[in-house]
Amino acid sequence: ILVFAGCCWSLFQYAQNIHSIHQQYLKAKIFSTPFENDHVRFSLIVCIAVVCSVMLMLDYIPRSKWFIVAIPCLFFIVYLHILSARTGLVSLYIFLTLAACYSLLKLRKTKWVIGLLILIIAMPLVAWFLFPTFQNRIRYNVYDLSNAKENKYVPGGNDGNRILSLKAGWNILQEHPFGVGGDVVAKTYEWYDRKVPQMFEADKLYPASEPLMYAGFAGWIGFISFFVIMLLPFFQRVKGNYFSWFVLNVIMAFSFLFDIG
Repeated sequence: ILVFAGCCWSLFQYAQNIHSIHQQYLKAKIFSTPFENDHVRFSLIVCIAVVCSVMLMLDYIPRSKWFIVAIPCLFFIVYLHILSARTGLVSLYIFLTLAACYSLLKLRKTKWVIGLLILIIAMPLVAWFLFPTFQNRIRYNVYDLSNAKENKYVPGGNDGNRILSLKAGWNILQEHPFGVGGDVVAKTYEWYDRKVPQMFEADKLYPASEPLMYAGFAGWIGFISFFVIMLLPFFQRVKGNYFSWFVLNVIMAFSFLFDIG
């Protein structure tokens, strides 16, 4: 209910100035969300709401009452495509792909596999034609990534600046195999000053990856320890549906790879 209310509030902000927002999506801007406009984490929790909705329908709610959860679940999926925040959207497709694999290997439900594969292919196609935000977001990402491949700095770039931050984090790890302690941010900014001196202060990001942040703090020990700790939940014994636990941990692990959690 809370996530549903948050999505409604966010869509209301979008509806206030639709045409202007569509143009903003061509410049790495996204309309307002809860969590102090943190679209990365809000999109992630919307995806988790989808996973939990499916879990409720399959394990706890009688089929005659599925509509109570199914309608908000579909709404969340539509919202994620309208918002087009990568973290939540990619996490959704990770969930659907894992669900298809689980249906094939564990449940032997061929019809479910076919349905999920059709969904995975059809949803982005439908979203491309129905939602200008989704279409403009894809166009911007293609443009921004083309600049990143050429190591070309573009002020205000999203993907390009993130890739630069990853390069900075990796460079710090190579130069300081035992880490730099609390100087990660300062060392990152030093790398920007050396490699991209024309970069605006507002575009300078911390290494946009949780493992690279730990690597900056504690070197290879921190880098390896982070991955070991992230693997531990997958070996945890859980009561009930292990698949849901597995999916939630995969989604969180993915979000940590390309963002600071």
